[in-house]
Amino acid sequence: MTEAAYAALAGEWRRRQTRRQAALALAAAAILAAFAYAGALDLSRYADALPTIAQLANESFPPDFSRWREWGRPLLETLATGVAGTALGAVLALPLASLAARNAGAPVWLNEIVRFGLGAVRSLPGLIWGVIFVAAVGFGPLPGVLALGVHSTGMLGKLFFEALEHVEPGPGAALRAQGASRLGVFRFALLPQALPRLTDALIYRLEHNLRAATTLGIVGAGGFGLEIVTAFHLFEYREASALILVLLGLITTVNFFGARLRRIMLRGH
Repeated sequence: MTEAAYAALAGEWRRRQTRRQAALALAAAAILAAFAYAGALDLSRYADALPTIAQLANESFPPDFSRWREWGRPLLETLATGVAGTALGAVLALPLASLAARNAGAPVWLNEIVRFGLGAVRSLPGLIWGVIFVAAVGFGPLPGVLALGVHSTGMLGKLFFEALEHVEPGPGAALRAQGASRLGVFRFALLPQALPRLTDALIYRLEHNLRAATTLGIVGAGGFGLEIVTAFHLFEYREASALILVLLGLITTVNFFGARLRRIMLRGH
């Protein structure tokens, strides 16, 4: 390598380092500004925080499970809402992901349209979708299922098509060379390779939706969240802590079975 070429490479490296450092400094300034705007740097705001938290914890102990017989139905509603909403989102997301993935054979213009649609769907929080569907179909678990299903379609669609785009291209190319259809390539090359990542995304989304189903109770979608909110509104902190422990138990159980399902899928894969 000549001295001029070496100097050019060194200069390019220095320019890249300068740009990287400038980007990091800009990001740090933006983060600091966000903390300042939110009041997180005002130390006086924290003066009573620890005593208040300690008092709330003291009033929440021991948890009161005396009304546990009345929690079965709302807990079942939350579980059903989370599972059904996740299933609905997955059923809609997988075919849309196959149209959004650039290696699945769909035209580029269709890739972009589907990606835009998935982005638009997930741009509205699940709580907003809950308000919309409560107005559309009334109170109860059904609007919660629809809200979680629509929002999950956007989120799972993005995760699914990204997983599909990161598979090894060799098997798909071999099938296309043998005259396989786009559906055949998707079914026998892309989907089997992406299945572990798709399972991970689905299990994570189920865990998220079980938590989200509790907040949808605030807008009239029923479930366990309404019980928790009501307990806090009535200053029944001991009962609220019991309800939170039950919800934690539900999420932990789902995580346990989800981890087992993932191990089974990986062994099969």
